[in-house]
Amino acid sequence: MTALVLENIHKSFGAVDVLKGISLTVEPGEFIVFVGPSGCGKSTLLRTIAGLDDASSGSIRIGGRDVTNLPPAKRGIAMVFQSYALYPHLDVEGNMSLGLRQAGEDRKIISERVDVAAKMLSLTTYLKRRPSELSGGQRQRVAIGRAIVRKPELFLFDEPLSNLDAALRMATRVEIARLHRQLGASMVYVTHDQTEAMTLADRIVVLRDGKIEQIGSPMALYNDPDNQFVAGFLGAPSMNFLTAAPLGAPGTTLGIRPEHLTVAAKGRITGTITHVERLGGDTNLLVNTDRGETITVRLFGQHPHQVDETVALDFDNRHAYSFDLDGMRLRS
Repeated sequence: MTALVLENIHKSFGAVDVLKGISLTVEPGEFIVFVGPSGCGKSTLLRTIAGLDDASSGSIRIGGRDVTNLPPAKRGIAMVFQSYALYPHLDVEGNMSLGLRQAGEDRKIISERVDVAAKMLSLTTYLKRRPSELSGGQRQRVAIGRAIVRKPELFLFDEPLSNLDAALRMATRVEIARLHRQLGASMVYVTHDQTEAMTLADRIVVLRDGKIEQIGSPMALYNDPDNQFVAGFLGAPSMNFLTAAPLGAPGTTLGIRPEHLTVAAKGRITGTITHVERLGGDTNLLVNTDRGETITVRLFGQHPHQVDETVALDFDNRHAYSFDLDGMRLRS
């Protein structure tokens, strides 16, 4: 039985079409991540799955049940929000158990579930503290614990790490990955952060203008993008796009990832370094080419290159991508 099936989901706000025929199947235990630029529809799609927004047309099945017209409480989902959404007057235990108490669950079962979730999230010693006495990372763990105790058929995460600083974001990301392995639960996760997408997802769904551009594993999308949008969206620094003159293919665009460019004695691309980023383990060069195009070169390790230095660059043709005038991948 599939965890989630979306069939031709459309969502409009007045005359504005936000979702334009989304179809997707999520398998049991799968971790799916929605990514895309602001306004692409990823959060609206998640809210539609949750029942917080109604689909204009199409159907939604969760765990084999048609939930298209059901309210959120009856869909078998639990949602973790960006804003934590904790009750300030309740302690950690109270926040985690509230949904079960409102549903009339047995006290013993509630206590057992809260204890299990608290141990998973290292919150046992914080159960009697209120949200104001917790750090941002601890509050987000409480919000995740509140979802865990409900034992939902489907977990939904709406940019849950956006309010955390970089160190906490990484720690909580690792925590979510560990929980997914431990629970074996189906999860759908929305983020604008491609690092989260690449490190958490079994499959990534890339959205643009309310449509799915491509679905695949993180490495499949990174190594084998269908079009220029997907190729440029995944990767940091992002893929370079050049006129294809170095390969003698006029009228097309050449895509080369920064790590696939090398500084050479003689190369097909020449230019001047305009900026150097020394990151310790990597060195990034921003180069203005003789053709007036700006590209990024990512070199492993530390290098002595300087601003205003003239460099020649080259690449292995096997690592070059060609795109037509519509941005679609040209495959040999």
